[in-house]
Amino acid sequence: MSEVKLATETRTEFGKGAARRIRRENKVPGVLYGHGTDPVHITLPGHALMIALRTSNVLLSLDIDGKNELAIPKAVQRDPLKGFVEHVDLLLVKRGEKVTVEIPVHTEGELAAGGNLLEHVLDTLPVEAEATHIPEAVTVSIAGLEAGASVHAKDITLPAGTTLAVDGDAVVLQVLAAQAEEAPAEGEGDAAAEA
Repeated sequence: MSEVKLATETRTEFGKGAARRIRRENKVPGVLYGHGTDPVHITLPGHALMIALRTSNVLLSLDIDGKNELAIPKAVQRDPLKGFVEHVDLLLVKRGEKVTVEIPVHTEGELAAGGNLLEHVLDTLPVEAEATHIPEAVTVSIAGLEAGASVHAKDITLPAGTTLAVDGDAVVLQVLAAQAEEAPAEGEGDAAAEA
């Protein structure tokens, strides 16, 4: 996992008006907290942050008043229509520290023939990993799975240094049988034919 360096500024103005002024300057208000420290209110460059957040669980290297801090995104608020980042909560981390995050679950391969459906019970998998080595995603092979089959959390191969942060028996994926089309009830077909 690569680090994304962002230059940040501390801020002393709060509230809607201040947040709007920050956003008009193409910046994003945020809060940095963790390790028992007081929250630090910061301003981040909007475009650079938006690009960094395209990678799930990105590790941010923040330059705050000449001091370098590592952080991961904890909560991101986006504009519901335009998708712009409106506010971000960041969690302080240290090299070597274990953190609990959710990583995306990707699938590869094709289900067994028969028109069955794959249901993602969990789109993301909670795991514990070192803050500087968070996996971007896990990939699960669904090749040949038939109706009724399921993939549990304990069945997924995790990268080295990563452990599950969820019950191993939790269902992540399951294959549902294709539903047969219902034949029209008696009399409905005749009424449709007459119309």
